[in-house]
Amino acid sequence: HLNPAVTLAFALIDKVQIPDLSLYITGQFCGAMSGATLVWLLYRPHFAETSNADLKLAVFCNAPAIRNSANNIIAEVIGTFALVFCALCISPAATKLGSMDALPVAFLVLGIGLCLGGPTGYAINPARDFGPRIMHFLLPIPGKRDSDWSYSWIPVAGPLAGGALAALCYQWLVI
Repeated sequence: HLNPAVTLAFALIDKVQIPDLSLYITGQFCGAMSGATLVWLLYRPHFAETSNADLKLAVFCNAPAIRNSANNIIAEVIGTFALVFCALCISPAATKLGSMDALPVAFLVLGIGLCLGGPTGYAINPARDFGPRIMHFLLPIPGKRDSDWSYSWIPVAGPLAGGALAALCYQWLVI
């Protein structure tokens, strides 16, 4: 898994050992930061031609349609809860899809985006937002704006809370 919220949930239900948690999450953030750097390298000519600093930031991280911290964090908690709870319930042994085991989760992410993506752009993955946001801050992007640090806690805290709640509900209802 590539998502710290999923990793946290797995740790809470004893499918990832607590000592390994930091290694997984560090790798997930490094992967997201590496991916953001590759995107920056690929799109450097576009960044030079684009004058809209908000569009440049949007390549790297999420921004809400309307800034409302309570609404934004609730949307992230609900979206991540849905992702993690369903992912915990969908096991490769049950789906029997072989090399396509990730397909149900991919459709799940698509559905979450269609249903809940409007308020926040649905991070549902702290590494997917925060790692690239760090790279936006560090990389020499011409005409960029600030990295919107005042909002950055929502796509981290919301998914982690949603993942933890999903694990607790999974333990209570399924295990």
